[in-house]
Amino acid sequence: MPRITTAATGHKPRKAPGRTGVTQMNNPKGLMISAPSSGTGKTTVMLGLLRALAEDGLKVQPFKSGPDYIDPAFHLAASGRASFNLDTWAMGGGLLDAITTQAHDAEICVAEGSMGLYDGVATKGQSGYGTSAETALRLGWPVILVVDVSGQAQSAAAAALGFRLYNPDLPFAGVILNRVASPRHERLTTMGMEKAGLKVLGALPRRGDLTLPERHLGLIQAVEHPDLEAAIAGYAKFLREHVDIEAIKAAARGKPLPAGGPLPKPPAQRIALARDAAFSFTYPHLIEGWRTAGAEVLSFSPLADEPPAPDADLVWLPGGYPELHAGRLAAAQNFRAGLRRHAETRPVHGECGGYMALGEALIDKDGTRHQMAGLLGLVTSYEKRKFHLGYRQAELQAPLPGYATGAKLRGHEYHYSTILEQPDAPLAKVGDADGNPVPETGSHRGHVTGTFFHLITAEQT
Repeated sequence: MPRITTAATGHKPRKAPGRTGVTQMNNPKGLMISAPSSGTGKTTVMLGLLRALAEDGLKVQPFKSGPDYIDPAFHLAASGRASFNLDTWAMGGGLLDAITTQAHDAEICVAEGSMGLYDGVATKGQSGYGTSAETALRLGWPVILVVDVSGQAQSAAAAALGFRLYNPDLPFAGVILNRVASPRHERLTTMGMEKAGLKVLGALPRRGDLTLPERHLGLIQAVEHPDLEAAIAGYAKFLREHVDIEAIKAAARGKPLPAGGPLPKPPAQRIALARDAAFSFTYPHLIEGWRTAGAEVLSFSPLADEPPAPDADLVWLPGGYPELHAGRLAAAQNFRAGLRRHAETRPVHGECGGYMALGEALIDKDGTRHQMAGLLGLVTSYEKRKFHLGYRQAELQAPLPGYATGAKLRGHEYHYSTILEQPDAPLAKVGDADGNPVPETGSHRGHVTGTFFHLITAEQT
């Protein structure tokens, strides 16, 4: 597998943002694509809009509000530019502003929200509660609300108006009606929206073929889609037929922002990063920060039985879907041997799926036990699935590559595996967004560390 290059993120090498020299971006015009709830079709609207804007010759910068690590890969495929997460619970203001400067050469920004517009956690994080509304308000990006109008007509306007008025300070561009059943249905629903003073930017007829394939963690990965390019092109064509693209362009707004602080520093100079269908979930701002600071990121594929680069300073195994490829990983002798050689003298770290791969064994959904790397004693099982979801705050009890003992980190956990054995020393005290302890403490042995949470950043000091 080729090394990851800067081209893979869609950006040219440049100085780090904020205090390290990038010119302040005064007015990043953008829009927030959100909805009253999950499952309304905002992802297909987002992908179609990104592609339509790119087809019109605009440099469009995608973002994802919240901790999702699957959607950004679809955004990259649709726009040709890497998509970055903006997370008001996990991130402080300096990091949020630094990530926003990734749009320094873009003509328009489009962010996709998570869950419903105002959905977040109960306890405030570094900048807020993790809602899409907070992201939009901070950046001055008007909200386009994608409303599923199935089973209602004028009543949909009452719900949409409630979202508009819940925070009167939130900029609001209008609504896109989705899953419209007929011309009459569209006319009645539009009538209600107009009565409520809400601009209708488009009405999408109901089409069953517009859904993206999913699995237990949400959408399948972009690299697994059987014909992603054709699907995105179809979404763009569908939007052009039923949405006022020019009105959407005209609705984009922004406000002056400070340049922000630096992106996260690299944990090593030469980082061997696993990248394939089994290991793919790494937040883009981390890799961008590593490269911006001069680190070299060396990709390799465990599924292709590739060992990490022998001269790497650190091996990093991201999350992903090792449970779907457990047999191939168990048979990947070159990968496992290279991993063990590295761990004798240098650090190895795994997140979620990467942590499982570093363990003793992984039991798949059929009850079959697969031998993993054995660098940690962790044994996990998918035979009896249990959903683990939420923000995580951790205080390290041992060093993690790039962070000393006692460091406080912010991250997110999202998996269905069950811990059967976790015999090694705990890596951290881990709690949820409210500070309640969780049993997924991670572990460490020798030069090897692992966590179930995906690292986003350290807490502000």
